[in-house]
Amino acid sequence: MTEILIPALAIGAVGLALGALLAVAAKVFHVEVDERIEKITGCLSGANCGGCGYAGCSAYASAIVNDGAPIDKCSAGGQAAVNAIAEIMGVEATDVEPVRAVVMCSGVRDVAPDSYDYYGVADCLAASKLQGGGPKGCSYGCLGYGKCIDACSEGGISIVNGVATIDSNSCIGCGGCKNVCPKHIIELVPKKYKIYVKCKSCDKGPAMKNKCSVGCIGCRLCEKSCPSGAITVANSLASIDYSKCTQCGLCVEKCPRHIIINENAPASAEGEAV
Repeated sequence: MTEILIPALAIGAVGLALGALLAVAAKVFHVEVDERIEKITGCLSGANCGGCGYAGCSAYASAIVNDGAPIDKCSAGGQAAVNAIAEIMGVEATDVEPVRAVVMCSGVRDVAPDSYDYYGVADCLAASKLQGGGPKGCSYGCLGYGKCIDACSEGGISIVNGVATIDSNSCIGCGGCKNVCPKHIIELVPKKYKIYVKCKSCDKGPAMKNKCSVGCIGCRLCEKSCPSGAITVANSLASIDYSKCTQCGLCVEKCPRHIIINENAPASAEGEAV
């Protein structure tokens, strides 16, 4: 009996001692966590997409509380998230413009062929490190290997004829796809605007024509036709200032390359916007 009792008591004493040490350590090394961080994390989208510029929702919440980060960086959470965070932080809520991601490239295989065959890893970042920024003839175009697909928490991105396509109904505007695109051709566009220049090439006209039969050639017809001065051409590429754009559609009509897209335009018999 003694042979069993003594070891049991010894083990119990060691356990009590270790428990006491752990209790002391917990108090000594305790880090006070601001309860607002947990509350703000609960207000965010929970996608952990990184679109806000931080590693995840909790990291962004911590930055708001501890570093004074802006409260309107969670595009996926939208206005509801901003309002909730503002109440927690005791600040005034700012207005948030709902956005969606758009791939600014029309260079599908039929109109923008590759300049050489690529047999490496099917990854946009890896391919972009090669000669000419990848096999695509246009060095600004979508490589089509789906880096953005992996970054989309909503499963709203697919590759169609060599170019990434985003389902606007699925997109929550988090910007995760935009952040991982090595070509920087994905932009966040205000949801209420349906007109955009679907090209990011800065090649001059003659060079562009040899690489892509639909790419922007910087002809300035759109710039000259815009009554509100919303379109400017710089570095051979047209861009739209949405703070001035009235969605009149004149730029769409004037573009000889049909690279300015109007999603509200009626569809032709072939199923394409006209």
